[in-house]
Formats: sequence, C-alpha cells, structure tokens
Amino acid sequence: MSNEISETDPIIQIRDSDDSDSLASRICNPRKAFYRYFALIFMCLLSFGSYFCYDNPAALQDNFKKDLKISTATFTAFYSWYSWPNVVLCFLGGYLIDRVFGIRLGAIFFSTLVLSGQLVFAFGALWDKIWLMNVGRFIFGIGGESLAVAQNTYAVAWFFGKELNLVFGLQLSIARLGSTVNLIVMGPVYEAVAKTKSGYECLGTALLIATCTCVFSLGCASILALLDIRRTKIIPVEPVKAGDEIKLSDALKFPFTLWLVFIICVAFYCAVFPFISLGKVFFISKYDFSPVTANSADSIVYLISAFASPICGFLVDLIGFNTLWVTGAIAATIGSHLLLAFTFINPFVAMILMGISYSLLAASLWPMVALIVSKHQLGTAYGLMQSVQNLGLALISLLTGIIVDEEGYFVLEVFFLGSLCIALLCSLLLYFYDSYKGGFLGVSKKRRQELQNLESDE
Repeated sequence: MSNEISETDPIIQIRDSDDSDSLASRICNPRKAFYRYFALIFMCLLSFGSYFCYDNPAALQDNFKKDLKISTATFTAFYSWYSWPNVVLCFLGGYLIDRVFGIRLGAIFFSTLVLSGQLVFAFGALWDKIWLMNVGRFIFGIGGESLAVAQNTYAVAWFFGKELNLVFGLQLSIARLGSTVNLIVMGPVYEAVAKTKSGYECLGTALLIATCTCVFSLGCASILALLDIRRTKIIPVEPVKAGDEIKLSDALKFPFTLWLVFIICVAFYCAVFPFISLGKVFFISKYDFSPVTANSADSIVYLISAFASPICGFLVDLIGFNTLWVTGAIAATIGSHLLLAFTFINPFVAMILMGISYSLLAASLWPMVALIVSKHQLGTAYGLMQSVQNLGLALISLLTGIIVDEEGYFVLEVFFLGSLCIALLCSLLLYFYDSYKGGFLGVSKKRRQELQNLESDE
C-alpha cells in the first residue's frame, strides 16, 4: 500500500515510520497535499498587513487628535477615505484580477498599493500634512478590498472541492488577528518611539513601523505567486475567476428580501466598526482606563471573531434558521450598546457580547444572499452589498465624528442604538415576509433542503 499523500488527502495523516519522504521534498512537490498546506500559510497571511494597518488610527486615536491637533470629525474621515473607493471597486476588483492582472500579479499589485498607501499615510503624519494622509488612506482602500478578492480567488484555486470552507474560516481568523494585534501592539510602539521623538514626528514614525506588516504581506504575495507558478506547471488546472459576472441590470430584478438584507448589513456594521474606531477615547473618558487597557477592550470584538467566526459558520450551516440568528445577533448587540451607554458595568462584558454577536451575524447574514438570488446573479448581489456597506460606512464615519465633536459619546451611543433598532425592525420584517412568501431563510436546514428539492422537481 502506497504511503504517498494525494492531492485530495486531509491535513492529518498517520504515516509509517519508514517513510522516506523528507519535509523539504513534500514542501517542494505540488502533487503532495503538504505543498498545498504550506501555501495556505502564506495565503492566510496575505491580508494580515492590510487588516493590521486599517485600524492604526483606532489604536492611536488619542495620539492622532493630540499630535495632529485635529477634531474627531477629521479623525473619522480617515476611515471614510478608505471606504470611498470601495463603493465602486467592489465591482471592479474581480474584473481586474480575471481580465487584466491575473491572480498572481493581481495579489502582488494590490499588496503594493496597500504598502504604498500606508507609506503615504505615515509620511503625511510625519510631515503634519492631513491632506497627504487622506490620499494615503484612499490608496490604501483601493488595495485593501481588492487584495481580499485576490486572497479568496487563491483559496478557490487551491482548495475547491477539498477544505474550502475551512480555508475561508482560517483566512478570516488570521485577518481579525491582524486587527487585534494592531490594537494591542501599536500603543506600546508609540510609547517606545515617544522616548526619542514627540508630536506628529512620533506618530509618523510609529505608523512607519506599522508599515513593516505590509512589507511582510507583500512578501507573502510574492512567495505565493512562485508556489502557484510551480503548481500550475506540474498540475495543469483551469483558471479560476475572481467572482461571478456582474450585471448591474440584475439589480433592478432583485427581490424585496435582498434589499432588506442590504439595509440590515449597513445598519448593523455602522454600529460596530465606527464604534471600534472611536472606542479607545470612549473607554478612557468613561471608565478611566489606561490607553493600554482601553485598546484591549476595543480589540475584544476582533479577537473573539477570529476564533468564533468559523464555529458560528459551522453552527448556522448545521442548523439553518438564518433570519432567527440574525435577529438574535442584532438584539444582543443592542444589549451591549445599552450596557455601554447607560451603565458602568465592566465594558469587557459588553464587548464580549458584541464580539459574539458580530461573529454570529456575519455567519448568518452573508450566506442568505445565495438563498435569495439565483447563481448567475450572485456576483452582482454581493458586489452591490459590499458597495452599499462601504457607502454607509463612509457616510456614517463622517457623521459619528461630528456627533462626538458636537454632542459627545452618550449621544453617539444613542445614535448607534437607533441604527441597530432599524436593523432589528428590518430583520423581523425579513422573517415574516419571507415566511409569508414560503421562502428558505427562516427554516431549518432539513426543511430548506426539502423545499429546494420540491422546487427542483417542479
């Protein structure tokens, strides 16, 4: 019996002790399963730098405002500048990878954009030029979202029909770990730089140090390209497209339930991401936390999602009832914001609740799109959903900064609660409307399969 690992064998293998294959030979042979898992390391780390640097402002919120002498509205505009290009690019990123660059060059190109954007952002801070920092975030945004598309395309190319769901879960976990590490590490980095520099020069230097993570991710993209070249030379494969074909005319035919999903997406995420971007100063001012403790509290959502997202995805896949999970996640997030707004209970409790809810909503909301529209419309549906999300985040980020400057954090919390109430009402409407129409969204997995079989028989 042969001990050779095939292309489809699982990760965990029981091998005979007399196996003559060395570790190096398994890593270098694309026909070995080990080669695929070696590449998975670089695949998961491909977007680590972009997720790490995306929330650099959140990790250093108080330092940004003090060193650059800017208002909260100017601070939150850094997040808006990231989102603006992605209102359009979510439609174009897949096309550029499919038709212009290819997956290898595309990943390297977008990694380079992420690195370039972070460098411009850092030098803007180093030279105290806010407009240059905004340009840097705009460039960073162009690369960041499209790099995620390239990462997903790599996953499909290497793992389709094998461990694809596991790989998507691992990629999301590593990405969120990047965000968590940023919120924990950047404060001490700034303090270390502050021993020799001060003001905006200190801030700019700290951001330049953070740029090293983007260099690291660019290196991963380059190594992954070399591995992919060797793989396709030895194992001929069909090229994988970055996404389904996008036809804007399909949007006119989308059902009412899909538009409800879009509203839920925007209303929910606009109460989570903008809060995290402003969370550090909130925790310092209300709970008298140190900057390190405040960043630790702010990182809880990302830390929990890094581990909980794959588990929640498995749970929703196993049980079904997507609309009920979505409704429960929104209700729990409302509870977390109520605790933050009206009580002085340790905020770690509220943030843990928010982290679990965030993971559960992501695992149950996004897959619903595939249950609502036909396969040939998925590219348009997901593209439009991401576009609407980025538009909402761009506008809400500006608005939250103005609210904090004019009214303070309590009014901001009330605003977040209002946004979540809209999401909750839409989720309830989605449940009852879908049930009335005999849809699949609020039923068990078993019942969904029965209904789908009945439709296919007809």
